[in-house]
Amino acid sequence: MAGDFMIPDFMVRALLAGLGVAVVAGPLGVFVVWRRMAYFGEALAHSALLGVVLGAVLGVLPWLVIIAVCSAVALILFALERSSGRGSDAAIGLIAQGSLAFALVILAFMESERIDLFAYLFGDILAVTRFDLWLIYGAGLVVLSVMALIWQSMLSMVVNEDVARVEGVNVTATKILHLLLLALFVSGAMKIVGVLLVVAMLIIPPSVARLLARSPESMVIISICVGMLSICGGLWASYSADTPAGPSIVVTAIGIFLVTLIIRPRGVSQKQ
Repeated sequence: MAGDFMIPDFMVRALLAGLGVAVVAGPLGVFVVWRRMAYFGEALAHSALLGVVLGAVLGVLPWLVIIAVCSAVALILFALERSSGRGSDAAIGLIAQGSLAFALVILAFMESERIDLFAYLFGDILAVTRFDLWLIYGAGLVVLSVMALIWQSMLSMVVNEDVARVEGVNVTATKILHLLLLALFVSGAMKIVGVLLVVAMLIIPPSVARLLARSPESMVIISICVGMLSICGGLWASYSADTPAGPSIVVTAIGIFLVTLIIRPRGVSQKQ
């Protein structure tokens, strides 16, 4: 009977975790898209894997080491951006690929430790625990609270940094905060969609929203909705067709983007 259908507990936890990630990715992602920072996000995502391996080596709670490593990389990326405008693509690529390579080399020497690389690379949302949910929602609350405080400063900075400075915006502090928030997000989201796919959650929903939104605030709301729809659709596809959950979520998001690109209202455009 339909009334006897029960959703497994692991699917409920996966859905809650995914929705939490989608809500946080919305406001963070719009600025990643506006400021063309996708490569920065990739570098942070790759450094997260190095944090996982170092956490295992040190015998410390992995979350703490991941956050520490990602935060350190975020500060390095800021220094690169400040010294060369938007940062040297080659230097950022060196950090991104170097972090991943170092993680794999260190892992090769760890005979006593077993780390499921596939889960960290592509996500393991179906294995989310109650403790993971507390971490995701706790980190999410911190990120959203700080984003609310720096929202106007971020908008002013995106429009024109020089004008923002004249208006009293601390551009340096705002940029550092945004990068640290990205580091915190990556640390939490990597278990949901994985190191290689976490950037997709930051850029695909905002890219869809940019095709439809008429204001920055509406872009955030649409981005969150697209992210939630991607989570729900991806989990449903994974549960029904027995496909990997993380990639299924990203494929769903790409599908939404393509459909939106075809059917979007012609009069709607988002200026960069």
